[in-house]
Amino acid sequence: MKLVKIATYVLLAILVLLQYPLWFGNGGVFAVWRLDREIAAQEQENARLKDRNQALEADVNDLKQGLAAIEERARTELGMVKKGEVFFQVIEQPRDKVPPADKKFKP
Repeated sequence: MKLVKIATYVLLAILVLLQYPLWFGNGGVFAVWRLDREIAAQEQENARLKDRNQALEADVNDLKQGLAAIEERARTELGMVKKGEVFFQVIEQPRDKVPPADKKFKP
């Protein structure tokens, strides 16, 4: 009877030792789960960068093919105007400003 208990404990110990690399080893289950999460995150990043690249490519094509995109950029980014146009700039004052001290409130 004692020999059966010892054999059982030895086999159980061998089983545990064989299972350890499966779960915790370099190619184990936990490592695979971690890699799957990293792959999913990288795929999301790649999709975001792909969308950004497509938008940039569309901008480049617009700039190469037509003058409308160049004109729009010149107007918005550089503040340029065409010949014969008049440029008006309207600056609004914030509404939450306190009135000047020299104006007195008359009820």
